[in-house]
Amino acid sequence: MTKLLEVNNLSISFTQYVQGLNRHDSKVITDLTIDVNENEIVAVLGSSGSGKSLLAHSILGILPYNSQVTGEIKYNGEVLTQELKEKLRGKEICLIPQSVNFLDPLMKVSQQAIGECEDDKEREEKKIRQREVFSKYGLDESVDDLYPFELSGGMARKVLLSTALLGDPNLLIADEPTPGLDKQSVEETISDIKNLKEQDKGVLLITHEINVALKTADRIAVFYSGHVIEINTAENFKDADNVLHPYTKALINSLPRNGFKLTEGVQPLDDVIGCPYYENCPARMDKCEKNKPKLINHNGVMIRCFNYEEVNDES
Repeated sequence: MTKLLEVNNLSISFTQYVQGLNRHDSKVITDLTIDVNENEIVAVLGSSGSGKSLLAHSILGILPYNSQVTGEIKYNGEVLTQELKEKLRGKEICLIPQSVNFLDPLMKVSQQAIGECEDDKEREEKKIRQREVFSKYGLDESVDDLYPFELSGGMARKVLLSTALLGDPNLLIADEPTPGLDKQSVEETISDIKNLKEQDKGVLLITHEINVALKTADRIAVFYSGHVIEINTAENFKDADNVLHPYTKALINSLPRNGFKLTEGVQPLDDVIGCPYYENCPARMDKCEKNKPKLINHNGVMIRCFNYEEVNDES
């Protein structure tokens, strides 16, 4: 199985100046490790505003100037430098953005999908390719001459997806592709993303909707307060007894089908010294308060929890 994307120990912080010239470094992502294989969909599941989109922006090299990044990102085994990111994005690595606002409101759909061309021959070739991809996703020729405001929510999502596919990328990053869509459009979007896997592409799906992750992904990485705390198969996420981390169990138990069993507490906004789930965890130990667990492999599941480190030490 070919690894398309490898993210190792990625941390992202932002430098801000508050109350005059007092510098404050705010860490948003800490020690994030995740990978995506060819012909696989991996979902990054976490609450809104938890920093998930920054992972996508880091892979693409479009973080703001005041960001500080450590760790390593590889594509097809090669370290992604800023120069390589700029070379690959829009070609081998493409983003399906979360907002239809990424579409230029003053430009017709086909024009912005095709982009700039050096001559009429290139324009004609791109037009043929654009129509071929649009047709595959149910967008007929009448869509080409529409402006973004004339598209329905579902059509706009399909335009974003189709535009990302024009360069025939190997890796697609779908950033929150379903919010605001009606049920039918959500199902169509899920089907479209799953279809990409059948084309031997790798997909990193960023979402806060657990049902979308369950229906779409092969593996799910749970994001909590800037940390990946568990990576498990989507199949195991169907039952709280089959996942490991206390937060993951609580997340599954909170679903409507499981009776809305909610737990108290909120995610810490700032980086903490110990385990990020310490304050809310029913299985916490004394060492969890001032020590941060590492992401380890436990029987094929990636888990960030001292309880499983203890088990591994004993085995």
